[in-house]
Amino acid sequence: MEDLFRRTVGPGIQIQTKLAGNPWPALCDSNQLENVLLNLVINARDAMSDGGHLLIETRNSVLPAWHGGANDTPAGKMPAGEYIGLFVTDTGIGMPPDVIARAFDPFFTTKPIGQGTGLGLSMTYGFVQQSGGHVLLSSEEGRGTTVSVYLPRHIGLVVEVEKANARNKPPEAKTDAVVLLVDDERAVRMVVADALSDLGYKVLESENGQSGLNIVRSRARIDLLLTDVGMPGGMNGRQLADAAREHRPGLKVLFLTGYAEYATAVGNGRMEQGMEVMTKPFALDALAAKVEGMIIG
Repeated sequence: MEDLFRRTVGPGIQIQTKLAGNPWPALCDSNQLENVLLNLVINARDAMSDGGHLLIETRNSVLPAWHGGANDTPAGKMPAGEYIGLFVTDTGIGMPPDVIARAFDPFFTTKPIGQGTGLGLSMTYGFVQQSGGHVLLSSEEGRGTTVSVYLPRHIGLVVEVEKANARNKPPEAKTDAVVLLVDDERAVRMVVADALSDLGYKVLESENGQSGLNIVRSRARIDLLLTDVGMPGGMNGRQLADAAREHRPGLKVLFLTGYAEYATAVGNGRMEQGMEVMTKPFALDALAAKVEGMIIG
């Protein structure tokens, strides 16, 4: 994922990796792990608006019953054991104690609406807990932040992990369908577009509602509009969908939203036929299944 990270953070941030030469295996959902990593990198980028240094590390770790300093915020007490550790460290603005205390809360964000969902760290917390691991947050104002993810060492053959990942992989879509993807976050567009392209869909991309509407007004084939709800620029996802259906009546629309209130407000309490909502965070295989169901259905 290193190339994706570099495109996401831009030239002003230097990325360094220190990866374990022989890391222990962990048993977890690989798609969700990639989402977690990307969210942590995006958070680090946003904390370094004037540039900086981003360090991504992995290492095998044998931990006692408690691990962490006075400024660390644990997601649960850590039992002693063997873990594969994943560490994302930035040299950004850091967090004051009151922000650290709420950092893992769902929908908590210090960013304005349209610039963050408040789900990056809460999604990390949920994924790590689901995987039987733990996450620590260490931060100091003006000096940066480190997010430490510990996944328990999987005692078993690596082939078991490969079989598990194979079972979780969604089937390839046997279709030439075209999806119009509209999201103002470039990194999110890249991840979702890559996932849908791997399944055989043709993906058209747009960064805001107006440019997405211009594509709708063109002669391009579109089988499904996949749009974020909260977007800057004067046209949100619901407004885009309504305008798109004026030009293409019956166009199927899948809304993506990280805001609980938006999930209800998308249709003012109702959803028109051919419109559905997915609330972030979600696994890529769940998104693929939803897209396939809407296109075929």
